[in-house]
Amino acid sequence: MQSLSHDDLGITRCGSLDLRWGERTYIMGVVNVAPDSFSGDGLSDREAAVAQGHRLAEEGADIIDVGGESTRPEFTPVTADEEIRRVVPVVERLADELTVPVSIDTYKAAVAREAVAAGARMINDVWGLKRDPDLASVAAESSAALVITQNQRGARFDEFLTELIADLNRSVETALRAGVDWRNIIVDPGVGFGKSVQQNLEIVRRLWAVRCLGRPVLLGTSRKSFIGFVLGLPVEQRLEGTSATVALGIANGADVVRVHDVRHMVRVVRMADAVVRGWQSADE
Repeated sequence: MQSLSHDDLGITRCGSLDLRWGERTYIMGVVNVAPDSFSGDGLSDREAAVAQGHRLAEEGADIIDVGGESTRPEFTPVTADEEIRRVVPVVERLADELTVPVSIDTYKAAVAREAVAAGARMINDVWGLKRDPDLASVAAESSAALVITQNQRGARFDEFLTELIADLNRSVETALRAGVDWRNIIVDPGVGFGKSVQQNLEIVRRLWAVRCLGRPVLLGTSRKSFIGFVLGLPVEQRLEGTSATVALGIANGADVVRVHDVRHMVRVVRMADAVVRGWQSADE
């Protein structure tokens, strides 16, 4: 494992939460307001989605990520209007009722703009500003934190990790040109987005390499298909596999983990942080 330094990453302000990189790993809990979610936890009922957000916050999530369109392979796209109808009332309720910040999982500027107006303090773009570059302007104007994900769908990399990092860097430069504060940018290598099983495993194994971009790293492996392929298990039985990737990801430089099973992952993260970042007992 490489030496990991957080000294020059700055502090990212996300609503009431100061993300102080290096002190601990932050947990992003997932609320899917999309009935066709790959993870099997998609919700179409607004009250159920709000209740799930409350539960994840109570279980220890630092950020609640609300999405209204599935990201699974061969997903059915929804219009911006439909996505707004799904997510904005949920974002508004959660932003008003929770003390932890709310993130909007979207690649559409129109959706991000409405969600930020409703109280979202982070934008999580799974297309890395490539589908709708105007989303960067929304992040800049609102001072929202911005997660930039590398999405390999429709592309083929010969030198995988080198080209992945270069692609992420181009997206970071797009954000900076639009006026996004560098301290507000978080990068995600995009496990599962057009990658093979071997490539996803390589991301977790060599996550430290992504740190060359000089920004904190988010890792999203929760329940994903590469875990299912390795273990031969359906989505509802991937808890242990997710736990392994989260712990190894933290050891290799993850600053944020995006997960569905927050209660379990809080324990995994706490133990991994104790090993990687150090630990003191309450009596010391």
